[in-house]
Amino acid sequence: MLNTVLFDWDGTLIDTAQAAYDAFRKSFGDLGIAIDRDLYHRVFTPNWYNMYRALDLPEDRWPEAEELWLRYYGETIPQLLPGARQALDQLIRGGFSLGIVTSGNQIRVMREINGLDLASLFQIVICCEDVVNKKPHPEGIEIAMGRMKKRREECCYAGDCPEDVEMGKRAGILTVGIRSGYPNSRKITEAKPDLCYDSVIQLTQELLIIRRGHSA
Repeated sequence: MLNTVLFDWDGTLIDTAQAAYDAFRKSFGDLGIAIDRDLYHRVFTPNWYNMYRALDLPEDRWPEAEELWLRYYGETIPQLLPGARQALDQLIRGGFSLGIVTSGNQIRVMREINGLDLASLFQIVICCEDVVNKKPHPEGIEIAMGRMKKRREECCYAGDCPEDVEMGKRAGILTVGIRSGYPNSRKITEAKPDLCYDSVIQLTQELLIIRRGHSA
């Protein structure tokens, strides 16, 4: 029975799309590479390393790019997407276990989770430092399921981009697409998630209905 929801973080629960773009544009400007929105949309992927490659940034400058991005991104105070806190609380009350599997930096993601007073809601938070293989490799989901002692049939993964859907499929669990403001979220339906919604609130309503049906 489905009883666990693993979430992507950026764009799925927290509204970071504009801040992420602004930080990327400023940091690459400092590196001597001009970025506009069209180019950003063409090269965007949750795997920053693939973006660096697409922009021909030498590998020895990748740490500098990450440091600059975090500095500029840190100038913003991102907020949860509308209804996200309500949705998480409803899932907890409905008996679901929750976790995060993200390609985001651990220091940054945990700062946001703690700042938004969400730490008590998540049993596990898997960030980029916790895995060897980047999305869409299923390693992050597999680590989360292992530490939570959950079977595949108990879990679903909700994310806002095709790589999230592919990762969930490769992990063998139910996949959920949540449309967001990130560039590649426009292609989420092409990845054929099992379920797809415009918000996490809609997902929550569906999951609660499914759980009540199993309990009846």
